[in-house]
Amino acid sequence: MPVTDDEVARLAEQLLYQEAEFLDERDLHGWLALLAEDIDYRAPVRVTRERLSGTSPFSGRSFHFIEDHGSLAARVRRFDTEYAWAEDPPSRTRRFVTNVRARIVGPDEIGVRSNLLLFRSRAGDENAQISCERQDLWRRSRERWLLARRLVLLDHTAIPMENMAAFL
Repeated sequence: MPVTDDEVARLAEQLLYQEAEFLDERDLHGWLALLAEDIDYRAPVRVTRERLSGTSPFSGRSFHFIEDHGSLAARVRRFDTEYAWAEDPPSRTRRFVTNVRARIVGPDEIGVRSNLLLFRSRAGDENAQISCERQDLWRRSRERWLLARRLVLLDHTAIPMENMAAFL
């Protein structure tokens, strides 16, 4: 039986909401379990250019981060130690996921675009926000959906917070 566009959109929303819940509740191992072994997770640097330049507003050579499963797993494991100074005390985060658009791109793959607003509060009244668009590829593996690729397109040219340790 074919899957409808509404069913794909609902599935994508639920995947993104579950991911946001894992991250906001600091269940980083739960979040890591959502990632495919071959994940490509990156955020190119936004470059301010003239409106009529005809070139991409994102660099093809400079990135805020390029991560794979190994580097993401190492970051998660580090949070289990006393050496995660950037997150001691831990940040309080809230992720607002909106404008979810999804489509089937393969027999067991869906492409998902979403907007994310990350609010982060730290000790005292220190807080910051990051907004971005995310372009994802989710792949079904056995009975689970796994995040296989994420491209984070920040609305900022520079990340507007110190000691950024949050996952987008």
